Amino acid sequence: MKSLFLTFICVFFMISCKKKADVQQAEPTKTETISYASFGNKIIADDAIPAISMASHYKSMNVGDSIPSKIKAKVNSVCQAKGCWMRLDLEDGNEVMVKFKDYGFFMPKDISGQEVIINGNAFVSEVSVDEQRHYAADAGKTKEEIEQIIAPKRTFSFEADGVLLKQ
Repeated sequence: MKSLFLTFICVFFMISCKKKADVQQAEPTKTETISYASFGNKIIADDAIPAISMASHYKSMNVGDSIPSKIKAKVNSVCQAKGCWMRLDLEDGNEVMVKFKDYGFFMPKDISGQEVIINGNAFVSEVSVDEQRHYAADAGKTKEEIEQIIAPKRTFSFEADGVLLKQ
C-alpha cells in the first residue's frame, strides 16, 4: 500500500513539474517575430546599431579608417542597373554608400524606403569624379546633373558581407 501511495505521489510531482516547464517555454513565443530576407552571408538581427548612432561614428573617422559594424537603417536608393549598391539614410542629413563584398550578391531594385540591417566594415573614403558620375548614371540622373559633378567627395562608405531586408 505504501509503495502504491509513493508511486502516486511521484507521478503527481512529475506531471505537475512537466506542466510548469511547458508554461515557461510557451511564454517567450508570445513575442512577435520579425521576418527578414537574407542576402550574402547569414547574419542575425541582434546587436545592430541605429543609423543615427553610426552617423556619429562616421563623423569622428578619417579617410582610410575602418570599423566592423552592424547597422539598422532605411534604404534611400538602390542601383537601378543591377542592385549592386544602395544608399542608406543616416538620419542626420547624410547617407552611407553600401557596396557588397566581392560583388557576391545584389539587392532588389525596388526596396527604397524599406528597412535593412547590414553587416560588414564601415569606412570613410574619397570618391573620384569618375566614380561619382558612374553612380549618378546608375541612379538615372540626367546628363546635365552628371556633368555638374566636378570635384572628389568625402563619403561615408560600407562594404557589406550580409544584409537582412525586413519583410
